[in-house]
Amino acid sequence: MGQASKGCRHCPEAGRAPTMSGMDTIHSNMDAPTTLRIGLLLYPDCLPTGLFAFADLLHAANRRTGRCLFDARFVMIGGDAGREAAPAAHGLRLEGMAAFEADRFDAVLVPGFWAESPGQVSAAIERQSALVDALAACPPRLSCWAYCTGVAWLAASGRLDGEPATTTWWLADTMQARYPGVAWRCEQDLVSTSRSMTAGGVNGHHAIAQTVVERHLPPALFRDLARMMVLPRPVQPHPAFRAMSLIEQRSGLLRRLHALVEATPAERLTAAALAEPLAMSERTLSRKVLRETGMAVAAHARRVKLNQVSERLLLTRASVSRIAMDLGFSSESNLGRMFKAATGLSPQAYRREFAQR
Repeated sequence: MGQASKGCRHCPEAGRAPTMSGMDTIHSNMDAPTTLRIGLLLYPDCLPTGLFAFADLLHAANRRTGRCLFDARFVMIGGDAGREAAPAAHGLRLEGMAAFEADRFDAVLVPGFWAESPGQVSAAIERQSALVDALAACPPRLSCWAYCTGVAWLAASGRLDGEPATTTWWLADTMQARYPGVAWRCEQDLVSTSRSMTAGGVNGHHAIAQTVVERHLPPALFRDLARMMVLPRPVQPHPAFRAMSLIEQRSGLLRRLHALVEATPAERLTAAALAEPLAMSERTLSRKVLRETGMAVAAHARRVKLNQVSERLLLTRASVSRIAMDLGFSSESNLGRMFKAATGLSPQAYRREFAQR
């Protein structure tokens, strides 16, 4: 890839750092708003695709509003316009990247990197101490954002101390043990404060980008942009179903149990029926589930099954009777009774209230 072009010529301090080609924005005659300056941080072995997608969404917001709301620039630690950068993932090389100067930005986005185990994450942190040191030295006013394994850099630098944060689920136990000063909320997909924003998963950049854009656009414009970019429609479920998705389950046992419950008809869900496929006694399963969730096996399984109902109500147009049949409830009325006991709402009322949010 050739040298990155200069930034949006309409934005303040144009040319202070290289940026993605084509970042010029369409402007109207309205007064120029305050521009949010964001550093997109590249480093050896990082996954750069999330940064490109992030920049594209901000660019789309600029074009849609006709304003330079966001000025996103690609930078690297120790970058030099006359020197080739170390390769990112897949051997991609970015030439002429400017050095990351924290005082020139309002926020920095740190992408993740390939790792298949907590040990590989720890090794990467030790190997790239310069990145950790650079983040630690950033001024307190700089908002730091990261997703997936990239959250490890912020945690190691101390930038998340005293802050609530999340990370990808398979790193949750390691991060909680290694960085106890962070108020981990690993059951959440996205955690945002005035000083930091963290998201789980390799596509966590989508959640961060949507949050940033939504804060700066009127609701109607944001919905229009979401349709144009084919972004997932934000769905906020009832509190009864928070942290109930498969990816949010913190242990291997809970993930296996979750998948088993979803595949089992509702009327056949018993502790005995679940224990056998998991190769353990009913008593052992009950003890482990109670320890990890604070709930009895039957209650936890019922909540997982009703979460399936919630997803069908919010994301499909299937009738309640069809949902009851597909998920193995004995009747529509039985599903409705259980669902109302959990949420205080009938399935129809739940769909009306939550599907439009």
